[in-house]
Amino acid sequence: MKVYHHIDEFQKLENAVVTIGTFDGVHFGHKKIINRLTEVAAETGGESVILTFFPHPRMIINPQDASLKLLTTITEKAELLEQLRVDHLIITPFTRDFSNLSAETYIQQVLVEKIGTKRIIIGYDHRFGKDRQGDLSHLQKYAAEYGFEVEEIPEQDIHEVAVSSTQIRNALSKGDVQTAADFLGYPFYLTGKVIKGDRLGRQMGFPTANLLIEETYKLIPADGIYAVKVEVIDPKTPGSKSDLLDAMAYIGTRPTISGMTRNIEVNIFNFDQEIYRQYLKVYFYHFIREDKRFDSIDELKHQIQLDKEAVLDLLR
Repeated sequence: MKVYHHIDEFQKLENAVVTIGTFDGVHFGHKKIINRLTEVAAETGGESVILTFFPHPRMIINPQDASLKLLTTITEKAELLEQLRVDHLIITPFTRDFSNLSAETYIQQVLVEKIGTKRIIIGYDHRFGKDRQGDLSHLQKYAAEYGFEVEEIPEQDIHEVAVSSTQIRNALSKGDVQTAADFLGYPFYLTGKVIKGDRLGRQMGFPTANLLIEETYKLIPADGIYAVKVEVIDPKTPGSKSDLLDAMAYIGTRPTISGMTRNIEVNIFNFDQEIYRQYLKVYFYHFIREDKRFDSIDELKHQIQLDKEAVLDLLR
């Protein structure tokens, strides 16, 4: 899959089969649309193209609203789309100027002149252009004039996409990572940089990698203890990663030691390598328990040992 970080990098195709959307999470609902996209491209001898945007349009249209949290970073989204054998992914910056394009200008300049769209796969409720005035009827109106065909994704399939996205976010906000995985089709994961901590975990016999999630818009599951598997990624050797390693993750404010900031820490079992400044991809499999305050460090250590045993049982 070829990835373009601006539509101006893209070379117009002779036969582009296109769909448009944010595709946050690239979950089962999205895969219905994307599978149809690649199917049509194969049937017509075309090339499949996904047009998506970054930042998310809501971040630009409503910048004061910090409530939006996404299931995938733009890098994670690209990784997932590549697995679906899409030919081209265009990640074009969503700006105020872009949002002010009229529906016809959007069709003419973006879909036709920039991409070379011959077939567009779109949902019945897709909106585009200034004030989201463009819709399916606009595409159908201009299809003959600009020489492309429109295929509508059934309402039920689009409804399932919306429902799935909502249910995934709701599940993760409660720590229900198994329900999230059922809708995603894969375990939810975070990608974080290993940073220095206060080494308290090591002093208690459970050394942890402290993670910094650099993308502030990334959704973080509910506070608590989780059974996870991790990959270690060295940024100095792109494409390299470790085997999946069994681990226990903690998300919370460490109330037993009067913590204030929210931390993400990972204790990788039977692992003693130096991974400072490397990255961990953390896959969430099971929720173990909620975060809570203990009366002493010894009581906390005892509970962590019980948590580890529970995690090992679940990951076997």
